[in-house]
Amino acid sequence: MEILLLSRLQFAITVIYHFLFVPLTIGLVILVAIMETKYAKTLDPMYDRMGRFWGKLFAINFVLGIVTGITMEFQFGTNWSEYSKYMGDIFGSPLAIEALVAFFLESTFIGIWLFGKDRLSPKMRAFAIWMVALGTNISAVWIITANGFMQNPVGYVLRNGRVELENFGAVLTNPYVWHMFFHTVIACYIVGSFFVMGISAYHLLRKNEVDFFKKSFKYGLIMALVATTLTPFIGHKNGTYVTSVQPAKGAAMEAIWETEQGAPSINQSVCMAYVFPHSNCLLYCRFVFCHGN
Repeated sequence: MEILLLSRLQFAITVIYHFLFVPLTIGLVILVAIMETKYAKTLDPMYDRMGRFWGKLFAINFVLGIVTGITMEFQFGTNWSEYSKYMGDIFGSPLAIEALVAFFLESTFIGIWLFGKDRLSPKMRAFAIWMVALGTNISAVWIITANGFMQNPVGYVLRNGRVELENFGAVLTNPYVWHMFFHTVIACYIVGSFFVMGISAYHLLRKNEVDFFKKSFKYGLIMALVATTLTPFIGHKNGTYVTSVQPAKGAAMEAIWETEQGAPSINQSVCMAYVFPHSNCLLYCRFVFCHGN
């Protein structure tokens, strides 16, 4: 088996497992923070139990996300060393900021929240978990900023045979990033809400802790209703924008497998649908077609 195929398989497995935990982390922490806030306001022991129960599941998921995430970041260098050399100046900056700002923020406050639960006031507990929630969403911003550049390169210059950062503001305000961010985060809220509803429904069917899981189900349902209502509109806007900057990806999403003029399914007046056999090399394709290298 070729090293390239082995590298792809290893990285694919790591990414698959990592992204099982990341959406659940982002979605579940919001519900835990809401439960902790309700406890701080009402001092109802039920909300205290809810925060502790769902908080334990969040903490387990958070740890697994860290383990798989660190492994994945190392694989940028071990599996894709040439990519890291070529793109490291601009791809590494958002990842470094994510680690130094977002990850440190959420890690610090999750430690305070987990190990200081019986020492902190309910209000401080609620504040700590909201800081964790803020950190997870800031983390998503920087990770998606790095990914958004790969999808729609901006603010760079080709120098000495590699990509170098020229305009950090352009990278941060890349429209692709913000279309993808809102679509991704709202989808994460769906994952978190259905996770809570699924576990609650399991216990309700067995008539176990009915009041506890009824209330948990209610909070999951409210979040699910809001998130699932927003997702089609945000997803449509994101898909339309993707088609305008990545016609090959737009064609793939619309199941257009043959090159054609004015593809009717894509929201453009005139469009050429080019389907590349190796779409994961899209960034390199863009450089080749734009710069003739």
